[in-house]
Amino acid sequence: MPAPGLIVICGVAFLAVFFVLTLLAGVMRTLTRLFPQLDETPESIEPAVVTAITEGMKLAYPGTRVTAIEELK
Repeated sequence: MPAPGLIVICGVAFLAVFFVLTLLAGVMRTLTRLFPQLDETPESIEPAVVTAITEGMKLAYPGTRVTAIEELK
């Protein structure tokens, strides 16, 4: 049977890790509120990209028509 000291050390280590992770979560929440994510999507898609996607779709699936292009996140 493990010594009671070992169980106490494990419990203290668990609580220390829990405390550090809680502290880091608070820091991350504060940073994300101070610096909100900027919208990184471009206003319009470059014509060369539209042409490449359209031609690629026509090559892969003949007779198709591209109606909308969206970025997946």
